Amino acid sequence: MRKYTIYSLLAVFLGTAFMVSCSDEFVNRKAPYSIDSENYFNSESDYNQALIGAYDMLQSTYLNVMMGEIASDNTASGGESAIDVIGVQQIDDMIHTSANPQLKNLWDWMFAGVQRCNYILEFKDKTDFTNKPQLLAETRFLRAYYHFELVKWFGAIPLNGDKRFSVEDVTRVPRSSVHDVYASIEADLQFAVANLKTKSENPSKGRATKGAAQALLGKVYLYQEKYVDASNVLEDLINTGDYALVSDYNSIFENNGENNIESVFEVQYTDQEGASFDCLQCSEGNVAVGFNGIRNYSGPLFESGYSFNVPRQEVVDAFEPGDRRKDVAILDIVTWAAANNASYGVGYKHTGYFNRKYIPRVGDANIGDQNLTNPNNYRSIRYADVLLMAAEAFNRGGIDDAKARNYLNEVRRRAFGDSNHDTPAVSGANLTELILAERRVELVGEGQRFFDLVRTGKAAAEIEGFTAGKNELFPIPIEEIQFSNGNWQQNPGY
Repeated sequence: MRKYTIYSLLAVFLGTAFMVSCSDEFVNRKAPYSIDSENYFNSESDYNQALIGAYDMLQSTYLNVMMGEIASDNTASGGESAIDVIGVQQIDDMIHTSANPQLKNLWDWMFAGVQRCNYILEFKDKTDFTNKPQLLAETRFLRAYYHFELVKWFGAIPLNGDKRFSVEDVTRVPRSSVHDVYASIEADLQFAVANLKTKSENPSKGRATKGAAQALLGKVYLYQEKYVDASNVLEDLINTGDYALVSDYNSIFENNGENNIESVFEVQYTDQEGASFDCLQCSEGNVAVGFNGIRNYSGPLFESGYSFNVPRQEVVDAFEPGDRRKDVAILDIVTWAAANNASYGVGYKHTGYFNRKYIPRVGDANIGDQNLTNPNNYRSIRYADVLLMAAEAFNRGGIDDAKARNYLNEVRRRAFGDSNHDTPAVSGANLTELILAERRVELVGEGQRFFDLVRTGKAAAEIEGFTAGKNELFPIPIEEIQFSNGNWQQNPGY
């Protein structure tokens, strides 16, 4: 077993960033130039370079998205066989343990993101420049984003304020309570809302905006059942008019549909650096796209892939007749192959369906292995999600069911192309069920379903193998528990 904790791994990530090469003659010679982490941040450019490094960790979240679907009742693990990426297979079957390598990867890379943000914040007062409030707001948005991923998956996690973790901290920094983690996330996002530019003011694609911070803060409130707070911040965002639903749902997930008016926040991917199985998270591309792809495919429009994350019949059946989102979200490979003279292979847990939103397209420019590097962005927060979150907050908070139905119907009218499928005049718990059902079909394939089921108390009834009181959270990686020397206790049931 590799004896690395989050702290030693992160020390490598940051400590090597400023090392310079030298020969054995350095003993008797003064280095012409050297800089270490303590002597950085001497200019606005230094801060911006560090911020780019903090953004870079977002690309590793392809794994979070894929596993968020597989852990739910939406998709099956797929792949070539029952031992193909065994950690993913275990999560699908709800038999994962603290030795799961994919959970360890998720933990490590999200904490790498936190560490890079904390590095900037540790030196936030060192050098002044005009744009510093914006830069710090972006940094705190990113830290909130990484912390939110961690608390969703693992619950209580260590916090270290505005400073980096050291290697020794694993034995002396406790896991903060879920309540305290959420309080930290809220504080970061409130700062971000107050200091970030709006989408119209910020022309740089992929950068955090005020709207992105509002949307994420609304989601954070919703996860804590703070419905009044969620309704307020989400309605403020809706009323800005900076975002709208695109008319063609199909266009959202194509490469030329990136960063459109519906996009509140996207993880930016490129094909400029290929991945390898030695470090999938090192890719600048969206690794999940190739993993979701059709096995041994030959035919038009799509490229082949590894046939993971395959939709189950239950989610296919969740779409109502006439819902135009179904054929965008779900590729029925049997029907498609017959109509287009295409061929394909059958993988493990084959269902006959693929996650059409995020599978490779012909024409994707890829460097290296096309199954591991794809330029298609992940649409992390869409305006449709904002509308449905607002609907849920107004409904579940007992605030305004009429307004909740209006937001819900805005999403449904695009889905069906008319107002004939508007939600009936129901309220209370009946309306809640309709909103949650709408979230499933609107957001299928986008990594939301498992956490929606958990936070609404429906996971045990809907996910096969799910054990209440255990599987709401995933286990802390065994390495972290071992090297904490008793400082951290494992999550219940593991």
